[in-house]
Amino acid sequence: MIGVLTGFGIIGFVIAVGYLVQRAGILKAEAQVPLNRLAFFVTSPALLFTVLAKSDVRVLFSSYLVVTVLTVAISVGLYVLVSRLFFPRAVPETAVGASASVHANANNIGLPVAIYVLGDAQLVAPLLLFQLIVLGPAVLTILDTSTRGTVSVRSFVSQPVRNPIIIASMLGLVVALVGVPLPGAVMAPFELIGAATIPLVLMTFGMSLVGQRPLAPGTGRRDVVTASVLKTLVMPLIAYLLGHFAFGLSGQALFAVVVLAALPTAQNVYNFATRYERGVVIARDTVLITTIAAVPVLILIAALLAPAA
Repeated sequence: MIGVLTGFGIIGFVIAVGYLVQRAGILKAEAQVPLNRLAFFVTSPALLFTVLAKSDVRVLFSSYLVVTVLTVAISVGLYVLVSRLFFPRAVPETAVGASASVHANANNIGLPVAIYVLGDAQLVAPLLLFQLIVLGPAVLTILDTSTRGTVSVRSFVSQPVRNPIIIASMLGLVVALVGVPLPGAVMAPFELIGAATIPLVLMTFGMSLVGQRPLAPGTGRRDVVTASVLKTLVMPLIAYLLGHFAFGLSGQALFAVVVLAALPTAQNVYNFATRYERGVVIARDTVLITTIAAVPVLILIAALLAPAA
């Protein structure tokens, strides 16, 4: 359990620093907007480029990826169905809520958990790559086109060349596919800038919590509760059922896909929502609730499924 506790301890500490910075008045509340824009347009693209450029794309063609994709697809379908039946929202808010219900914190928490709990950092790669290459760009495309008021074929097709996160992800994937490592002097600036992403996003998220009360009336409580339940409880259950009964996984393989499905919502969802100024509270509250709830859930999963040493 040291990996679970370590991962959550680190992320909680950095969020607390951001909270204290805002509470102490070191930065004004208005500073959150330029900080989020900096993360969206500069540091996040640099981080994603370096991560993908150095990744082993062969891990995409594995049972982990198939289970992950199916689990995400089923969970998104459930969220959209529940939303349409009980609390219909506009497309941007629905997209943020659906993303919050499936987009896992594969980097900040996923990597420590993969290393210390699963024993192999590569196990988180299929999830990380799927989110960077498919899920993230899909959500950004929906938000971009739906917030413009009109959706045209030209706008949809040109989205990849207008979004820095998508551009960086695609360039990183190309480098990985070519298989020729870039010189250290070329990668170093991107690594240095990208290293600022995690603390920047976490501290900005902490700043946003000042003066806020999660699940306050009129802030989309049904959206948050639905997304949180799906992310924390339903996704790992779906991953278990698919992995065990549909793909015959067992032991370490089954343990891994269930643990990865139970990871909390990524701060990227909050960053996306803030960038487009839609569903911000839904994203913020879901990230907070799932991050707290994931600790006991991951511990329970480890107790039930972790292979004996």
